[in-house]
Amino acid sequence: MQTLNLGILAHVDAGKTSLTERLLFAAGVIDEIGSVDNGNTQTDSLALERQRGITIKSAVAAFSIASASKGSVTVNLIDTPGHPDFIAEVERVLGVLDGAVLVISAVEGVQAQTRILMRTLRRLNIPTLIFVNKIDRSGARQEGLLDEISAKLGIALVPMGTASLLGTARANFTTFPPNDESFARRLTELLAETDDALLTAYVENASVSARQLRRKLVAQVASAQVHPVFFGSATTGAGVDSLISGVAELLPTAQGSSDAPLSGSVFKIERGSAGEKIAYARVFTGQIHPRDKVRFGAGGEAKVTAMTVFGADAATAAGEALPGQIAKLWGLADVRVGDELGCVRHADDRHHFAPPTLETVVVPTHRSDRIALHAALVQLAEQDPLINLRLDDERQETLLSLYGEVQKEVIQATLTDDYRIGIRFLETTTLCVEQVLGSGSAAEFMGRDGNPFRATVGLRVDPALPGEGVTFRLEVELGSMPAAFMTAVEDTVRETLRQGVYGWQVLDCTVTLTHTGYTPPPPYGWSKWSSSASDFRNLTPLVLMTALQQARTVVCEPISEFAVEIPADCLAQVLAALARLGAVGQAPELEGPSCVIRGEIQAGVVHDFQLQLPGLTRGEGVVETAFARYQPVRGEPPVRARTDHNPLKRKDYLLRVRRGVA
Repeated sequence: MQTLNLGILAHVDAGKTSLTERLLFAAGVIDEIGSVDNGNTQTDSLALERQRGITIKSAVAAFSIASASKGSVTVNLIDTPGHPDFIAEVERVLGVLDGAVLVISAVEGVQAQTRILMRTLRRLNIPTLIFVNKIDRSGARQEGLLDEISAKLGIALVPMGTASLLGTARANFTTFPPNDESFARRLTELLAETDDALLTAYVENASVSARQLRRKLVAQVASAQVHPVFFGSATTGAGVDSLISGVAELLPTAQGSSDAPLSGSVFKIERGSAGEKIAYARVFTGQIHPRDKVRFGAGGEAKVTAMTVFGADAATAAGEALPGQIAKLWGLADVRVGDELGCVRHADDRHHFAPPTLETVVVPTHRSDRIALHAALVQLAEQDPLINLRLDDERQETLLSLYGEVQKEVIQATLTDDYRIGIRFLETTTLCVEQVLGSGSAAEFMGRDGNPFRATVGLRVDPALPGEGVTFRLEVELGSMPAAFMTAVEDTVRETLRQGVYGWQVLDCTVTLTHTGYTPPPPYGWSKWSSSASDFRNLTPLVLMTALQQARTVVCEPISEFAVEIPADCLAQVLAALARLGAVGQAPELEGPSCVIRGEIQAGVVHDFQLQLPGLTRGEGVVETAFARYQPVRGEPPVRARTDHNPLKRKDYLLRVRRGVA
């Protein structure tokens, strides 16, 4: 049996979870369709998800469908959040997908999150079908919407049928039959744009059979060159059967050899009833069995004590997890979200989506809960690394990175309900970053210039293009010192760059190791005069920060793009409010009695504008925002309080770290 790991993605309220329910019902997994409004959906299991009617955590459900060309296919359906505050959940799922369905509302059309998701799906070459939902709602569109989707998302569309009676309860979708000459002609013209053989046949008026055309369509869908479009309604079920057939026939199933070494990826972590850690992992190659010792992350290893595998019915105990399957693993106590299992398929620290742009201080309601709060937040950080837990020992504060105010509410509710810890948030600040402007280098040699460590480290820092992340390179021979020391330097470089010259994370740069040196142990074994990995871990921050100061950095703040829809008679008040907040807007677009303003605004003032908008528009205004870019801060750069030993102040740094140096 073949396996397809399918992601359902959408802007919030486009009907993604409702579609998931309808798919599970059509496949016979559930007997009754749950409702988001009633809080009884299959995949929204958290109390807060049911209460708010939004998806917060990704969830997996499996079912089986029949394909004429592939036989029986097990689909692992992964429902992801649509709210931008939980984009990190989507980020983790993308790496385990074989294909995706992007849900778009037939009324609202392409929205802010839709564009972000599609850009990422295209960049990762994930085969994607489009499902236009809510054709039964008043205002639903077809032809004009197809043009809008193609233009705004920049993708080639293949409408697989036609919708009728839009905007009524009887709205339906009919797929084009295989012998439809008009559809075959349009499809041939589209596919021929990237298929030379098909183009030649088209120019020479040579006949292409419906079966050949279908094979070429499947091939171009698999390479993410074209995107079939289905219309329907998750509420009434219209068009859902056509979508299921499209998933079965058009999307590629998982590939991978079970005889190859193990490789997999952990995309979700949850806690069991006894507090035990449960890891959700996709297997790419190899196999996992109960009681196998599995390597994960940066050198971790543990035994799988129990395992279930998602199948056609549910997650059931199994003797093995094969390529393409998703398994729940017990026993990996130190595993984290994003860890690779077995062989590392790729080493890439770049994120698919923008990092969090806000940081807040969280304190317990009762001081006696401070230690318990820290332990609980550590567990939450294991499940969501992007919250970036930071501890400020001097101020006795805990800081969290966030995407928005809704995420704060979720964290607060989780700590209250699951850990019985009351908390409150102090001020929320904007998370800036530092960008490297030029090149800088520095080196410290053993026994010279006040270097107290038995290590020689030289580093050069160069700028990188936005989005490239941190790259570590060697300009010394790989065998110039033990691998453990090399690893210590690289790990410390990445850790140190979390707090640059002004205390903000340095996002994009290349760090090159230029000098090395160490004292080897004597022939009879280790000596206190020998170099150790701690020497390199303690020296590297001093060298790196000196090089970074020489290279110079600039502090950049996050900028969000916005689209606000308001009554036309409220235009003046809203424009004035945006101007006060420093927003840069485009010319307003009049759409009947409504008006749409698009532009850019500092991420730090988005929440202020969201609070003002209801009062400015009689409660009728709607605003959508999404991260756009970073731009240099004007005026004096803000400085972030450091939580490390501050290698910028050499004397104080050495006093702190040498307490642990023999």
